Amino acid sequence: MDLNLIRSTFKKHFGCEGSVYASPGRINLIGEHTDYNGGFVFPGAIDKGMVAEIKPNGLGKVRAYSIDLDDYAEFGLTENDAPQASWARYIFGVCREIIKRGGDVQTFDTVFAGDVPLGAGMSSSAALESTYAYALNDLFNLGIDKFELAKIGQATEHNYVGVNCGIMDQFASVFGKEGSLIRLDCRSLEYKYFPFHPVGYKLVLLDSVVKHELASSAYNKRRKSCENAAAAIRRNHPEVEFLRDATMEMLNEVKADISAEDYMRAEYVIEEVQRVLDVCEALEKDDYETVGQKMYETHYGMSKLYEVSCEELDFLNDIAKECGVTGSRVMGGGFGGCTINLVKDDKYDHFIKRAFEAYTEKFGHEPKLYNVVISDGARKLC
Repeated sequence: MDLNLIRSTFKKHFGCEGSVYASPGRINLIGEHTDYNGGFVFPGAIDKGMVAEIKPNGLGKVRAYSIDLDDYAEFGLTENDAPQASWARYIFGVCREIIKRGGDVQTFDTVFAGDVPLGAGMSSSAALESTYAYALNDLFNLGIDKFELAKIGQATEHNYVGVNCGIMDQFASVFGKEGSLIRLDCRSLEYKYFPFHPVGYKLVLLDSVVKHELASSAYNKRRKSCENAAAAIRRNHPEVEFLRDATMEMLNEVKADISAEDYMRAEYVIEEVQRVLDVCEALEKDDYETVGQKMYETHYGMSKLYEVSCEELDFLNDIAKECGVTGSRVMGGGFGGCTINLVKDDKYDHFIKRAFEAYTEKFGHEPKLYNVVISDGARKLC
């Protein structure tokens, strides 16, 4: 991210200098659709994110400028002051959520920009929310802990953007740590850092540049399937609150009582919860071959059991396998977006060349390539 551009733009608009803060986007190495089933996710912050310069102004209104959108907005801090521009609602929402919690937020001037690719499943919105939550907490000495900062970002999505998201994206953006992935228990919110130092490998995202429209209705249907299966299991095993608590043996006991579709969805989730734990164990031994194998198993499960992949993502996964890539899978909710790939250095050039050529020939447009490095979470730059 070009810090000089942010600083010169702030000076041009507001004639002074402020403090500069940053928060990252995130990847999730493994653990998809486990969050609402009480399971584990395994995200890490990346070296792409949002950067904002900010300074209190004492004017009774926030003055904000988005460099990437070349757009300006002004708004007050009461509930009736919500700005029209959707990007400005993220900043407004963070202010409001802090105020609701008793934080004394003053008005300010701000300029921001980012290099998280939009729509690629790396959570640019969480990066934006975390940047402002962290910045306002620091600037106004509010004493809010990191967990609450993540929850402020999540509540902004729920209450001001209209997205009923889980906590993972904001959590990773706030708690990210260079060289570490974070296993987050989505039920207890306990977390643990695991080393991620894949020497001799690159972590690569290939963006299919497609997003199929099924996503939101399909998500709700799959969530219902999981709830159906958990409820059936609970009749025999009252201790099973979520599918995270279930085993395949428990699921097989109720196979005749639930639909084939509900069974497949539950099978994927139960296996995926275990895969996250297997990957954590493998990372503690620097066993990246096992990590890669589990990534392929996740892709198979998401494609064939959970049915949230699509032709483009399956094609990229097949190319990865054909090129000897260590691990590859669809990342995120599905129906488009990226594959995440763990690629040995000596296979990288061939894989990228082959993926670009084959994908363009089949689908008529190139994928996009993002190399990512696991990096630190929300912080003050200067």
